[in-house]
Amino acid sequence: MSAATTKEPFYIPQADEVDIFRAAYLSRTPVLLKGPTGCGKTRFLEYMAWNLADEDDGPLRLETVSCNDDLTVGDLVGRYVLEDGGTTWMDGPLLSVAKTGGICYLDEIVEARKDTMVVIHSLTDHRRLLPVTRLGTTFEAHEHFQLVVSYNPGYQSTVKDLKDSTRQRFVAIELDFPPEDVEIQVIVHEAGVERDIAERLCLVARKIRSIQEDMMVEGPSSRVLIHTGRLIQNNVPARKACNAAIALAISDDPEVHAAVRELTNAVFASDD
Repeated sequence: MSAATTKEPFYIPQADEVDIFRAAYLSRTPVLLKGPTGCGKTRFLEYMAWNLADEDDGPLRLETVSCNDDLTVGDLVGRYVLEDGGTTWMDGPLLSVAKTGGICYLDEIVEARKDTMVVIHSLTDHRRLLPVTRLGTTFEAHEHFQLVVSYNPGYQSTVKDLKDSTRQRFVAIELDFPPEDVEIQVIVHEAGVERDIAERLCLVARKIRSIQEDMMVEGPSSRVLIHTGRLIQNNVPARKACNAAIALAISDDPEVHAAVRELTNAVFASDD
């Protein structure tokens, strides 16, 4: 999926990730983004694509591929398709961006088949080459091509983890849920709610995240809090919004639902 925007994406840097990414882009070094689901990895890339814009061409092209067990080399690189009684070659997202320049983002790379991921190896070293077996040729990556992959180290099992030989091909940038004040600003901006509501949503999230291991559940992401805020902004009572967008979204366990409801009832009790 290609992202195009006419205004600068809203992003508040947490540390030195902007400077590290810029240096990696300028040195043609691939980047690995590490962090929990919903912490802002995609938004960060949208911001960087805008931030690295060319004065004449505008923001860098950003092409996102959601990796899964069914992802094949053909899905990434391209394949022949039937057209008007014959066959025509159609570039896949990886080859397309490697030709034209831009960022190709392989989201949750560890979910992809290992035989598929072999195709990126020659793109992640000094060669910056993409061999296309079906065409019998090899393409040299555009000077403005950037390969970015991501994964959630806290979510993956030992069966699905990055090999050291793959991990060390990348510069790693670790992202996490933003500091409290930044997360509040993000919710206010993205959901359009008052700061008081954003502060209480952050309080709920911090409490759940602090005991998430005991509850055996992944804590609510910033994205989940934005969804909750948008429900509230559209006249859904706060506790019902928290039930729908937090409790029911983060788990299927009735005990988790009850615990989250008890917490949100306490935080939003004054809204009765």
